[in-house]
Amino acid sequence: MGDENLWLEDVLGDEALDWVRERNAVTAETLAAGEDFAETERLIREVLDSDAKIPPIAKAGDWFYNVWRDATHVRGLWRRTTLDSYRTDEPDWDVILDVDALAEAEDENWVWHGAKILRTGPLAFTRALVSLSRGGSDADVTREFDLTTRTFLEDGFVRPEAKGDVSWIDADTVFVATETGERSTTESGYPRIARRWRRGETLEDAEVVFEGAYEDLSVGAFHDRTPGFERDWVVRATSFYTSERYLLTEAEGDGADGVALTKLDVPDSAETSVKRDQMLVELRDDWTVDGTTYPAGALLAIGFSAFLDGARDFTVLFEPTPSSALAGYAFTAHRLVLDVMTDVRSRLEILTPPATPGGEWDRVAMHGAPELGTIQVAPVDADASDSVWMYTTDYLTPTTLSLVDLGPRGLNADPEPLKAMPTFFDAAGLVTEQHFATSADGTRVPYFVVRPADLAFDGTAPTLLYGYGGFEISLTPAYSGGMGRAWLTRGGVYVVANIRGGGEYGPGWHQAALREHRIRAYEDFAAVARDLADRRITSPAHLGAMGGSNGGLLAGNMLTQFPDLFGAIVIQVPLLDMQRYHLLLAGASWVAEYGDPESADRDFLATISPYHLFDASRPYPPVLFTTSTRDDRVHPGHARKMAARMLAAGKDVTYYENIEGGHGGAANNAQAAHMAALAYRFLAERLA
Repeated sequence: MGDENLWLEDVLGDEALDWVRERNAVTAETLAAGEDFAETERLIREVLDSDAKIPPIAKAGDWFYNVWRDATHVRGLWRRTTLDSYRTDEPDWDVILDVDALAEAEDENWVWHGAKILRTGPLAFTRALVSLSRGGSDADVTREFDLTTRTFLEDGFVRPEAKGDVSWIDADTVFVATETGERSTTESGYPRIARRWRRGETLEDAEVVFEGAYEDLSVGAFHDRTPGFERDWVVRATSFYTSERYLLTEAEGDGADGVALTKLDVPDSAETSVKRDQMLVELRDDWTVDGTTYPAGALLAIGFSAFLDGARDFTVLFEPTPSSALAGYAFTAHRLVLDVMTDVRSRLEILTPPATPGGEWDRVAMHGAPELGTIQVAPVDADASDSVWMYTTDYLTPTTLSLVDLGPRGLNADPEPLKAMPTFFDAAGLVTEQHFATSADGTRVPYFVVRPADLAFDGTAPTLLYGYGGFEISLTPAYSGGMGRAWLTRGGVYVVANIRGGGEYGPGWHQAALREHRIRAYEDFAAVARDLADRRITSPAHLGAMGGSNGGLLAGNMLTQFPDLFGAIVIQVPLLDMQRYHLLLAGASWVAEYGDPESADRDFLATISPYHLFDASRPYPPVLFTTSTRDDRVHPGHARKMAARMLAAGKDVTYYENIEGGHGGAANNAQAAHMAALAYRFLAERLA
């Protein structure tokens, strides 16, 4: 079949945008026109704009920084306070930068993308590298900011708009990886060249410290400022799941000029980090070294100096089981916290490195953390403190932020609750439970159900089934005030499927649905849908599916391969044309996940490409497509073309494209509330 809709890939083309505006107008006059929609949008917007939300903070010097958005400050305030003030109900915030005022003054649609504060030298904590995006796209601009005068430096570091990164080495030097002319980016559109940029130099004249290949994913460099262990690093990502890490030093010897690179002798598929004199290696694949085989999913440790000298006597800090995986870890100044997930439920362990090389790691369980739900920790100050922020949440319990002092030997003090998200919906009468469905190949697939305790089990409950299933990303229980208000309190059942392709059971769970095995993720999701019907929680006429990005590809395959299981489907910022995805924006970066359409992989990609699987003669459930014009990661052409093809065949299609928003679909709270209300009202109307 030829592609009659290629013209819709012209992101800003007049004809394509006219089509978008026409579809948006239809949606505005239908789905978004009623009082129920306005009320749903209002309820979600209240949550997003609430002054009672937890302001997440990050420490720099004596200050704790936060970016805050609400109804008045839709683009955000960059502000700071002290810890003592933060502990109060009404912290005293010192506003550093008003992004709304900046956008108005510069006539730009700025979206905050983050800031990196200088932390060393005489100018420590007085300078920052602030990144801003136009409309929420991945590409952004970085400008040097003076925290004392609250102004951008006219002669400071400025990285022009591009996908890339810049980070401090010292007050007059940064590492930068960004577009600097022809062939300076990879095939995927990310930086190919890393430079050391000194104040006063043009970006193009900055010293090149590393050049990758055009076929690579990206290249970057960064400085580890840990006192006494300062090091410079280069990371070359050769694919989404493989990378090379190099220790960067000055070249030595008579007449030496430039840099020396020492590649770490670990598998390219492993994730490696170095803290002080400890190196951690997290394995994605089995690794045999010096006669010992370490399994995929294990976390290994070794003294870094000893490793450079040739030692390979690793200590196993974590080894997976069939039901458990390492969800993550965090280093403080002297401790290591492991987040271990068993059947998608978190527990934390505190480890202390040995005092002498070759010694044993001390290990204790963190106390005070909840037994159920999701727990995440992050260091308060990884250079100088053994305290962590601890976030705890589940589907019915608002998120709480606590401060935890890990103490000597990791015998932590009781968590000190600092902030709690308000209760945005009444959870009385609601319960959460976990079930397991059996997929087509016999694999047990876990899923969570949030439902009324007195559910009739007659198959009539409107039910939303959500999934992702890719890139080793886990879906864990989390509180959503907007979802609770818009769906649960109106009698809906909410279900999250932990299908293969995610990371819920480690790298093996992810790899089981890679490339030619992708169909397993979709069979898992379909198995959960059938299990919900078998349990009489719902039935196909009342079951909706939703997914975004890679999850949009999942939802697209539910639409085209399992249409009989669903009464309506929401497909958000999706991939759908798997024969051309690698040619569109950042698509080439995902070849390791999906396969290469320019090779024999094209055959199996055809079996998971919704755009090509669509059959005009076949009945399909109603579908809502949403995307963003400013999404420079997943091309809006995927959603445009699929919607156009289905509309031409007379199918029940609703379409909405936000003109701003980037890959997140929305650039501010108003847009986010509108996009979410479209999804919930569409499902409510079609599944009732």
